[in-house]
Amino acid sequence: MKRDDDLIRELLFKYEESEDWLQLMPGQTLDSSSSARRERYHVLLLSDEGLITGVGNGTFRLTSKGHDYVSAIRSATVWNKTKEAAAQIGGATLGMMKDLAVAYLKQEAANKLGISL
Repeated sequence: MKRDDDLIRELLFKYEESEDWLQLMPGQTLDSSSSARRERYHVLLLSDEGLITGVGNGTFRLTSKGHDYVSAIRSATVWNKTKEAAAQIGGATLGMMKDLAVAYLKQEAANKLGISL
């Protein structure tokens, strides 16, 4: 299965917006829908990168690193620049996507605030 960076972004927003800090792992059973299994796969990718962490018994939460990534990709401008940059270099790891997004966010902040970061 290919990683879907847009789905990862949607999942992070969904988890951040939740009133409960504890999230349930989707797609736990073999008879789960293909979309639930796809979401589960991407949740595991988020865990691999340290953006979420398992709490126990099929539950997880966003980490501080996950919240930072959500903050960086919240802006559609930053997100689109991040995806375009990844495409220009032929793809990027999830860690590189985070680094690119943070760099574009810093650039945006520096331009708006008139300071160098």
